[in-house]
Amino acid sequence: MEVADRDAGIHLAELLAAFSLATDLGLGQPMEHVLRSWRIAERLAERMGLPEDQRQSLFYVSMLAWVGCVADSPEVAASFGDDIAFRSDSYGADLAGLEGFGFFLRRAGRGGPMWHRLRVATTILTTGGQNVMRGMQSHCTTTSTLADRLGLGPDVVTALRQFFTRWDGRGVPQGVGGPDIAPIIRLLHLADVVEVRYRTGGIDDALEVARARRGRQFAPDVVDAFIAHAPEVLSEAGTGIDVLTADPRLRRPLTEGELDTALEAFADFTDLRCASRAGHSRGVADLAGAAARSMGLPAGDVIATRRAGLLHDIGLHGVPATILDQPGPLSATDWERVRLSSYYTERVLARPAALARLGAIAATAHERMDGTGYHRGLSGAAMPMTGRLLAAACAYRAMLEPRAHRTALTDKQAVSAVRDAIRTGALDGDAAETVLAAAGNGARRRVSGPAGLTPREVEVLILISRGAQTGEVAERLGISRKTAGTHIERIYTKTGASSRSTATLFALRNGLLDPLDL
Repeated sequence: MEVADRDAGIHLAELLAAFSLATDLGLGQPMEHVLRSWRIAERLAERMGLPEDQRQSLFYVSMLAWVGCVADSPEVAASFGDDIAFRSDSYGADLAGLEGFGFFLRRAGRGGPMWHRLRVATTILTTGGQNVMRGMQSHCTTTSTLADRLGLGPDVVTALRQFFTRWDGRGVPQGVGGPDIAPIIRLLHLADVVEVRYRTGGIDDALEVARARRGRQFAPDVVDAFIAHAPEVLSEAGTGIDVLTADPRLRRPLTEGELDTALEAFADFTDLRCASRAGHSRGVADLAGAAARSMGLPAGDVIATRRAGLLHDIGLHGVPATILDQPGPLSATDWERVRLSSYYTERVLARPAALARLGAIAATAHERMDGTGYHRGLSGAAMPMTGRLLAAACAYRAMLEPRAHRTALTDKQAVSAVRDAIRTGALDGDAAETVLAAAGNGARRRVSGPAGLTPREVEVLILISRGAQTGEVAERLGISRKTAGTHIERIYTKTGASSRSTATLFALRNGLLDPLDL
């Protein structure tokens, strides 16, 4: 039996449940919000007689529904400021009609200068909020792409595209409502909101919001079933990750190859939180794994090091995009939120046991041998070799990538900076030198053009995947804005992309975002 075909010792449901904890962070909710929402929807499904196959799909849709929204954080932050606070606040408003319009206007450009706030508000007013609606639709498309990559069925993929619909047809896509909405989405619409309202305001608040949005956001029959069974549906019993192992419908074991594919998908979506980080996690993973292999570590450690590299930034879901993309120095408070990201990484991956070791390694990516790293401040012998390799790989690759506060370093500069860190005792000498050797000290790799992309279109794709707007593309390449726009339209047509996120995922899958190519 090939290694890739062996049982990885983890089920897809367990993996998705762990990833949902990171999604909770991006929603500004306590961990297991998504899991509790699923249990509410599942209990309602049982009482409403939903067929067994749809109840199985309900789990996967529940775990993934918000992923695309969290991944498009740069776009949300550009319009509404702190993306995590925006999503958290959204649970208190009906996002359609005058109430929704007012919600968006009050938060337009929040945190920015007055001219920016006025510009965003004016755009919302003049377009009738169509830009917000288009953003919602692109979120759904991005999420359905992940479901497809994970090998989930068409029922799941189709349902995910309806996540922002409403019973009254005033959601996205516009005009889709009533019985045209998949039953599992109707259940999830209510469950997602009442979980928050029950946790923050008790059962009376949960019942109040259900009644208020009956026939508007929520399906009437779902609301009626909820009102009839609210106490048992909202019960706290059996809502954690551990309950998944007892549900035979969700026992879908992953092979080693399938686990790697899933982790790569999660890495890509994590990096989408910050445009300049696209491809960072894959790059760190490949470099750290190659270095571990070169050093002669056991095969199991080599695999674990690479997988930890894919997951090392999953805790960034708890850091607002406004902090990740801040061009100037961070305040003490903002820096503390960044430091907490590695704690979140370890916390998200604490269960099940198959992920716990990966989480322990992944959380060392920002530790330093002299104790100056985070979040534990480990030093010396407390840092395992897998962690030393990962820390060096992460530091080196990050230097080669642009950030909001600096341009990308050249390979020569990055190598020099790594060796300076060795001399000061921040990075382990053996580990860091092995990482540099595995990187070939910056040997370049030619970029090809999949899907019929021309060399110029490849250049444009890389720029927009890094967050460049049309005007910036034109300026960087010395072409007109109209020509840049034409290139972008052709890229979207050739790759089948509908947004920056889906274009970035295409570039990642085809190896076009190696920072060494920039």
